[in-house]
Amino acid sequence: MLQKAIGILGTGAKAPDRVLTNADLERMVETSDEWIVSRTGIRERRIAAKNEAASDLAAEAAARAIAAARIDSSQIGLIICATVTPDMLFPSTACLIQAKLGLSEIPAFDLSAGCSGFAYALAVGAQLAQGGYEYVLVVGVDVLSKITDYTDRSTCVLFGDGAGAAVLGPVPEGYGILGVELGADGSGAELLKMPAGGSLKPASLDTVTQREHFIKMAGNDVFKFAVRVMDSATTAVLKKAHLSPDDVDWFVPHQANVRIINAAAARLGVSADRFYVNVERYGNTSSASIAIALDELNSADMLRDGENVVLVGFGAGLTWAALVLRWWKRGEGRG
Repeated sequence: MLQKAIGILGTGAKAPDRVLTNADLERMVETSDEWIVSRTGIRERRIAAKNEAASDLAAEAAARAIAAARIDSSQIGLIICATVTPDMLFPSTACLIQAKLGLSEIPAFDLSAGCSGFAYALAVGAQLAQGGYEYVLVVGVDVLSKITDYTDRSTCVLFGDGAGAAVLGPVPEGYGILGVELGADGSGAELLKMPAGGSLKPASLDTVTQREHFIKMAGNDVFKFAVRVMDSATTAVLKKAHLSPDDVDWFVPHQANVRIINAAAARLGVSADRFYVNVERYGNTSSASIAIALDELNSADMLRDGENVVLVGFGAGLTWAALVLRWWKRGEGRG
């Protein structure tokens, strides 16, 4: 476990202005509001403008998180950006965020773990905050609309765009991150992927014609995996923290599908009202999902000092990640 207490000092989020409703999708593909809501719980999602990139959303979310942490941006010592939709393959989106925040020279890098990315990045950032990087900026951002096939009714109803951020730093003893559980199963890589655009299948006329630069997903298989791993990862991280599901005040899960969330709650024996859910308004925003939900919960003043919070997600890879934190609220606790 962490040698010194590291926790979240501030959060921020940014979603694009454009709203794409289920009614809008009904005019684009053969689907219906009833079908989408009954199977996913999603009613609308946010869509980035044509000239709006991941770094644009990320920089604004980051600035809000830094302000909420009550530190100056110059105190940030490291930036980690979790994304699967970087502005470019290189340089890293984290470097672009650094420049947009007016920072320089501090280390900045991207992390790719699919929808588990933000939780992965928090775990990595917390370790680096142990020595030399007192305040670490962690950003989760994705603009999945740029890689969504709007002729594929099985996937285009699911995804949206957004960014969320958190500042990690020292908190009083007994607060902050109490446990981390990370995992991956590369044998499931084929279940959720964007086939082309990398070194395996560089962009070509053929890859564009075959629509291989869009998300491909084996929905049923991913659903089964998600329900199973949401339960197992949560159970494992709580065991590391010497807690039980009954000790948790809030679960903040990856917002992919309300049926997955409800199934996970049932398997854990936890009331669904302890799971914070906003998937109906954003859809699946991948690396940004948990970050946006956490910021909404925090900004609404629903998190109290000393409450136990579990962040849990799953994603392409296949990956999974869970963290348990004891929330520190400045002015209310021991700090």
